[in-house]
Amino acid sequence: MAGVVHFSGWQASWDSKSLSEGQEPKSGRVYTMYHGTHINNARPIITGGFKPSTSGLLGQGVYVSRNIDKAKCYPLRTDRREQVVFKMKVNVGKVKKIDCDNHPLQKSWHQNGYDCAWIPPNSNVSVIKSGREEDCVWDPSRITVVDVAVCMDDNKRRELRSLIRQQLRGAGCGLCGVDADGPHDVHDCWQCGSRICPFEKQHVCI
Repeated sequence: MAGVVHFSGWQASWDSKSLSEGQEPKSGRVYTMYHGTHINNARPIITGGFKPSTSGLLGQGVYVSRNIDKAKCYPLRTDRREQVVFKMKVNVGKVKKIDCDNHPLQKSWHQNGYDCAWIPPNSNVSVIKSGREEDCVWDPSRITVVDVAVCMDDNKRRELRSLIRQQLRGAGCGLCGVDADGPHDVHDCWQCGSRICPFEKQHVCI
């Protein structure tokens, strides 16, 4: 019968290792990224998620990078013994490239339908002196912490890694059954209204 949808399906693609720093991230994919923070913020981030910055080069959001050396520079003016760098899976959603000073969507990309802004390495954004790539993610729920990449305190690193494992074990998706080693962007089906997850093998409208 014309106009009736009986079936919809999709595939989830993971590019955590295949994308180099200079390659443009593809919308809807999940990538490995890094974020540097103060050691006192580590536990609250693991248990409660990130709190977006209210301002910055790309406006509001959580600032991350596929370049771990970029993440190691943050937080600024912090003793390295008080720093933690998280390894994360980031579902980038719809991505906007910001590659020049005074880009018209530099701080309004989310209001124009994008989930993530990306500054490529060696771009024409003059304030980034290092030439390293940078990303800003609007919704913290798109980010899942999967490991501690840098922490000089061995005991603290073990403690935080144990906490991460606990969080991941408790976050399995009830729809697809996959453990949450990447963000699960669950929505209502646009056709039948059922809750759906993009990691399900298939979805049949009722």
